[in-house]
Order: sequence, then structure tokens, then C-alpha cells
Amino acid sequence: MFVNTNSGLFTHLGVFTLGARADSYYEYLLKQWIQGGKKETQLLEDYLEAVEGIKKHLLHRSEPGKLTFVGELAHGCFSAKMDHLVCFLPGTLALGAHHGLPADHMELARALMDTCYQMNRQMETGLSPEIVHFNLHPQKSRKDVQVKAADRHNLLRPETVESLFYLYRLTDDRKYQDWGWELLRSFNTYTRVPSGGYSSISNVQDPRNPQPRDKMESFFLRETLKYLYLLFSDDPDLLSLGTQIKMSILKFIWNCKGVPE
Repeated sequence: MFVNTNSGLFTHLGVFTLGARADSYYEYLLKQWIQGGKKETQLLEDYLEAVEGIKKHLLHRSEPGKLTFVGELAHGCFSAKMDHLVCFLPGTLALGAHHGLPADHMELARALMDTCYQMNRQMETGLSPEIVHFNLHPQKSRKDVQVKAADRHNLLRPETVESLFYLYRLTDDRKYQDWGWELLRSFNTYTRVPSGGYSSISNVQDPRNPQPRDKMESFFLRETLKYLYLLFSDDPDLLSLGTQIKMSILKFIWNCKGVPE
């Protein structure tokens, strides 16, 4: 995840995650391959190798609900920790399958989409926290999803709704629209500000006092609401998947150049 800008060498070795600081790399291996006309084979090879590595080392199932999730490795030790950011992955896997990659990528996309939905559904506000930990022991808890006090905030992130958009466009399964509608209703109930706009909240587990932070990241307007709008449209030409990939890559380039979210 970290590179020394003087030496070009990696630092903090031994930490593997698809969450914060690493997620965009995996997402744009695939999207840049597609955007480049599928000519940069090294990108595709790296993406396929990464997916196999995820399946071998990071993929587990929770208890008691058997939710498929992507954890982390730190110096050889597995952690059942999954950032909300990882919910970009169902959409990316589905997009890859749409472009001819193995069919089991779509199966995994569906399973992870169910998990990302449950990360929202199992919270009292219906909104996912920034980070969850999954239960791996049948006798330990009746809940699959567990949240630490420091991780209970929701920043209005777009990853889940982006994946819902891709899954709906590629499967025509209306449950993904229904799940998006549930999310929008939760946003309206717990994050909408009466005077205008929406606010990040500090506690997704307290519907009586979700603790608004008086801060709305620009990605909520630029991505979260955009994907919800597209999700609820039945017009596949409203914004084609090819156009959407171009916009997504432009966003990544802007961020790399230091343009704020």
C-alpha cells in the first residue's frame, strides 16, 4: 500500500487489503484494461492474478449466516475486517464477467453484493458503518456483522450503490433496485439536513441520535446520488457502461493529481 517516493521501494510490507489505500488499484486494473480497448494485457493478467489471490487468501464466510466477505492479511495473520470501501468489488467482478472473464466472477459478485447489503441492513439505521468485523465462530454471536465503537460512522460513500448499479444493469434483477431504494430511504431519514444537503453521521447504530457531523463529502453528489439515479432508471442508454467507466477513470486521475473529492 505504501511506496517510498525517494527510493521507489515498497514500505510497510506484509499488509494486504482491498480496503482503504489499496482499493482503487484493484478497481482500475480492470477498468483501465476495458477503457484501453482490452489491449494492455498486463493489466488483465494482474487483475486475474489478484482475484485468484483474493479467493485463496482473503475470502471467508461468516457465522451464523454464511456471508461471503473479503478480510485482510497482516503479516500472515487473517483479520475478519472489511471496510465499506471493499463494496466496490461486487460491481467490478460483475463488470469483468460481462467482458468475458470467468463466470465464477459473477457468482462471487452476487455473494459479495449480498454481504454489502447486509452490512447496511443489519445496522439500526440501515446504513453501513465505515468498517465491520465478521463473526467466525458459531457460538460467539448470533450476528454476522459486528462493529467497533470507532468504526460506527457513515460518510455517505458510493461503493455499495455503484455495485448495485452494475449488478442491476447486468442481471436485470430488481432486488438490486429494491436494495438501493432502502438505502436512499435511510439516507433521507438519518442523514438529510432540514435546511438542505446531507450530513455524514457518527453512529449508524443509534437511530434516535445518529450524531450528524455537519459535513458532506463531494463524492456524495458526484457518485452516490449519480449511481442511485442510474439504478432507478430502466433506460440502459441513459449512461452506458462504457461511458460510466470513462467517467470513473477520470475521477481516479483527478484524485491522483490532488484534486479533492
